[in-house]
Amino acid sequence: MSKTLVALLVTLSLPSFAAGVDRRANHLQQRINQGVASGSLNGREANRLERQELHLRREIARDRADGPGLTGRERAKIERQENRLSRRVYTQKHDGQVR
Repeated sequence: MSKTLVALLVTLSLPSFAAGVDRRANHLQQRINQGVASGSLNGREANRLERQELHLRREIARDRADGPGLTGRERAKIERQENRLSRRVYTQKHDGQVR
């Protein structure tokens, strides 16, 4: 009975995680755009972050396309990559360089 409940909970959480991945990617994009608008990101920094963000979005799309959804391992990998990219955005926005 408990295995069935766990399987059900995992199944129900997959769509919400997928929406969270998209929401987080969009938020990263907004942070990059805000950094450009405020001048805290120069063009080179913004371009580099944009490329990294695009690479992450493509990887997410590939992971989704190769099966019924994202596996636990793929979700963990994506989350680690999103965390790294988020730290890079923060670091670049606060490094004291201006455009």
